[in-house]
Amino acid sequence: MSEVPFETEQAAGEVKLPDPEPVCLDAARIYDSCGTKDCLRDLTVFFTEENQTLIDTATSVRVNKISVITASVDVDSVAFHRGYYAVDIIYYFNVCCEVYSGAANTPAAVNGLATSSKRVVLYGSDACVKVFSSDTEPEIDVSELDCCNGYPVTMPRATVQVSSPMALASSVVPVTAPVIPPFVPEKVVEFFGAEIIAPVAQQVTVTVGVFTITQLSRNVQLMMPSYDFCVPRKECDARTDDPCEAFGKIDFPADSFFPPSSIDSDGEAPAFDCHCR
Repeated sequence: MSEVPFETEQAAGEVKLPDPEPVCLDAARIYDSCGTKDCLRDLTVFFTEENQTLIDTATSVRVNKISVITASVDVDSVAFHRGYYAVDIIYYFNVCCEVYSGAANTPAAVNGLATSSKRVVLYGSDACVKVFSSDTEPEIDVSELDCCNGYPVTMPRATVQVSSPMALASSVVPVTAPVIPPFVPEKVVEFFGAEIIAPVAQQVTVTVGVFTITQLSRNVQLMMPSYDFCVPRKECDARTDDPCEAFGKIDFPADSFFPPSSIDSDGEAPAFDCHCR
C-alpha cells in the first residue's frame, strides 16, 4: 500500500489552500507575438524523379492532405531598431496528391514537397549577457558585437506554432520557364526517400491556407505566489478489471445512433465527436 496520505473522500472545493508565499521562478517570458492567417498561392510542388514521371503525363491532380514536415526558424537583429528582431521562417509541406493520367485509369498516390518562407519583425528586448548551464555543453559565441560595450548580444528565442494546413486549390500546368528546386534539408530528403528534382514538362501548383503564431521569449526570473507543492490527492487504481465489467461502465453512445437535430441542439454543433481524426 502507498504511504502517501491521499485525500480520496474530500470533495472538490473543500480543499483548503495554505497562505501563498513568494517564490522565484526561472521562466520564459513572451515579449512579443503575432498571429497570421496566410493564403499561400500557387506553391510549386516538387517530386522525386520517379513521381515526376507521373506528373509529366498527368491530366489532373487532386490534393488529399497537406502537412508540415518541419520548419527552419532564424532570428537576426534589425538595424537601427534596437530591441527588434527579424524572424525568418521556412515551411516544408508534405503534399499528398492523387494523380490522374486518364479518365478510366486508377489514380496514383504520390507525395511531393512545397516550401514557403516569410519574415516577421517582433520586439524581443535587449540582453547583453552570456548564459552557461551545467546541463549543456559550452559553446563559443561568435555572434556580432552590439553597442553594449562591445559585448555580444544574446538573441531571444523564437517559437512558431503552425496549424494543420488546408488545401484550397491545386492544378497541373505546363512548365514555361526553368524552375529551380529549393534548398532541402537532409532530414526532408530522408522523409521522401530520394532527391527532389525540378519539374520537366508539367508542374503541380497548390494554394495552401495556414494559421501561425510567432513569438519571441527570453528566460527571466519572476516572483510568483506559491500555495503548495502539487501532491497527488488520489491513489492510482492498479486493479485489473474484468473486460466485460469495464465495458459495462461505458455509457451507451446514443448520439452515434440518433444524431441530434438542429432543433435539439438549439442551432449549435452537436457535442458528440466520432474521433475520426
